[in-house]
Amino acid sequence: MCTAATYKTKDFYFGRTLDYEFSYGDEVTVTPRNYKFSFRNMGDMETHYALIGMAYVADNYPLYYDAVNEKGLGIAGLNFVGNAVYGNNVPDKDNIAQFEFIPWILGQCDSVRSARELLGKININNTPYSPELPLAQLHWLIADRNEAITVESVKDGLKIYQNPVGVLTNNPPFDKQMFALNNYRHLSAKTPENLFSDKLELEAYSRGMGALGLPGDLSSQSRFIRVAFVKMNSVSPATESESVSQFFHILGSVDQQRGCCDVGDGKYEITIYTSCCNADTGVYYYTTYDNHQISAVDMHKEELDGSRLVRYPLITGEQINMQN
Repeated sequence: MCTAATYKTKDFYFGRTLDYEFSYGDEVTVTPRNYKFSFRNMGDMETHYALIGMAYVADNYPLYYDAVNEKGLGIAGLNFVGNAVYGNNVPDKDNIAQFEFIPWILGQCDSVRSARELLGKININNTPYSPELPLAQLHWLIADRNEAITVESVKDGLKIYQNPVGVLTNNPPFDKQMFALNNYRHLSAKTPENLFSDKLELEAYSRGMGALGLPGDLSSQSRFIRVAFVKMNSVSPATESESVSQFFHILGSVDQQRGCCDVGDGKYEITIYTSCCNADTGVYYYTTYDNHQISAVDMHKEELDGSRLVRYPLITGEQINMQN
């Protein structure tokens, strides 16, 4: 399970949590402009926009979970189990494998608008990366500083939804996630009025009572409601440090702690990493389950005209600043 979100102060921020019971060996990965992407059905992409994001690198190929390109366009893929459907190749379409979707879009598109044009020609097919790495059932949040969309490949075809909250979790499909917000239209960051009865004097005995009823469980629908409420009501100064800090607090509202989501065989779903990329500057920030100190990689400090992947293993041990 995962949660993705956008946030904007002076700059535009894009990130996500990755919640799972184990890690594949994730690395912050910079793909320079001249790294050759070889697509299964669409030939080679010799040059493209540079990318930075979190990936599992298999056979020198970056399998991105989330990434942002140098133009400020970001994509995150989230589990969409039971609803994602990929078909066979279709004539006169750009037949793209699920694992190729992020580089295909980010390599060529500089905005959500241009991504929409490319999406009109795409068929996401059922080609796995390898027998050892089968198809992942995903849907995607695509966003720039001006707008966000959700993309879902389902039984009825490719669906593209405008995403006005800039938030995505897992199931149900996005239109149902959005509709569920109607059930929480009474929530507020302000102290609520007494609407129960004008015959009773009811006391607001605590701060924060405007959010009574905000879901607190770990289900994907509840996480969508909670992070949408937190994100849409978030306020922070526009400095980089304060904006990044606020973004991590937004996603921290859906953090998963070991022991609270039992998936069997002594395994527990946890928030393996949380990311926040400043899409305007190309700085990718992250924390891990056992390291809450924010680490960062700046894509523009790498040779972006190169052809080799640049990989940074995650700092996973807790970094404690002793003050005495």
